[in-house]
Amino acid sequence: MTSTLDRDLASPTARRPWELRHGGGFWVIAAAFLAVMAFSTIPTPLYALYQARDGFPTWVVTVIFAAYAVGVIASLFLIGHLSDWAGRRRMVLVAILLEIVAAALFLVWNDVSGLIVARLISGVGVGALTASATAHLSELRAIARPGEGPRLAGTVSTVVNTGGLALGPLIGGLFAQFLPLPLLLPYAVFLVLLAVAALAVALVPETVERAEERPAYRPQRVSLPASARGAFSAAAVAAFAGFAVFGLFTSLAPSVLAGTYHVQSHLVAGVVPFAVFAASAVSQIVFARLGMRAQLVLALVLVVVGLGGLAAGVLGGSLAVFIVSGVLAGAAVGLLFRSAVGVAASLAEPERRGEVLAAIFLVAYVGLALPVLLLGVALILWPLVPVLVVFVAVIAVLSLLAGLRMLRSAA
Repeated sequence: MTSTLDRDLASPTARRPWELRHGGGFWVIAAAFLAVMAFSTIPTPLYALYQARDGFPTWVVTVIFAAYAVGVIASLFLIGHLSDWAGRRRMVLVAILLEIVAAALFLVWNDVSGLIVARLISGVGVGALTASATAHLSELRAIARPGEGPRLAGTVSTVVNTGGLALGPLIGGLFAQFLPLPLLLPYAVFLVLLAVAALAVALVPETVERAEERPAYRPQRVSLPASARGAFSAAAVAAFAGFAVFGLFTSLAPSVLAGTYHVQSHLVAGVVPFAVFAASAVSQIVFARLGMRAQLVLALVLVVVGLGGLAAGVLGGSLAVFIVSGVLAGAAVGLLFRSAVGVAASLAEPERRGEVLAAIFLVAYVGLALPVLLLGVALILWPLVPVLVVFVAVIAVLSLLAGLRMLRSAA
């Protein structure tokens, strides 16, 4: 006969004696999420150093970046949804261990082929983490504060996601500008941080009760009622467009700064994408108490002004306009992406929440990869300025269409 203790420990809301409380576990998962996302963007200002050391052309940078995005997309499609039955904590731990492997590879195999492999593995880890950690945060907070509602958990999950993406380039730029061994030391530091994060996550309570019989494996898919598909499509397009802006600043910002504005500082190459991602995180904090409709309206205004300013900045050769507009566009992306995640989560039953969130992140990371690859191809044929102007125009149209559709859904 099963004891009362055994039944209690089988419950997803139970806590074993050696585990943290659900409220403490919430912040541990948030910190681990932040560390992984920061590690994923550490190389942004370092690409120029690799390029100067090894003498490879600029298009190789887009290949290295694309390896990361391909890893994320493949992971989201193949394993990002498995936490719905395998367990949230287990998938978060798998993701962190993959990042530890990537950090070790950056240290011992950092020619072009090694960079591609390390970035691919890092992308697989991020894909395994994003939906799992987002769902885990929501569930941990709901157990710790059952009467609070989902707002804080949603804000924290999106802020640590984009905030981590912001910190990575800044940390990489600081290492490159002021410290020795900039192509080794950042990865050694993060190797230690990620190992500590893995140990801490192992103490976090699980929130998913594992099925006695493992369901048949299948790649990512989303099952939604017909009435919800329009809202999900709008959320997916918003996520795609927003991450396309992130992709521009994560991969090509140093090249734009050097080629258009003749900026050679590694610190500035890290500060500019940091400012864009930080604006995304800050906007989600500052405007968290606004209703979804108000956030969407503000996001649409900011996206028009920000992306229009980016075009004006590259056309007029103004670095200040380019940076300020990038910050405004980043703030818009933060609000759009938070709304997209909120819409997607609201469409799913709890047992399918990881699946639906994985699908949103899958589309978002396609937005991170595909436009950047197209930009790389276009830059072989046409000059930088007209390519960037067309890029921001297309992203602005997609953002407006998606935002207006979500506004209608929120009515």
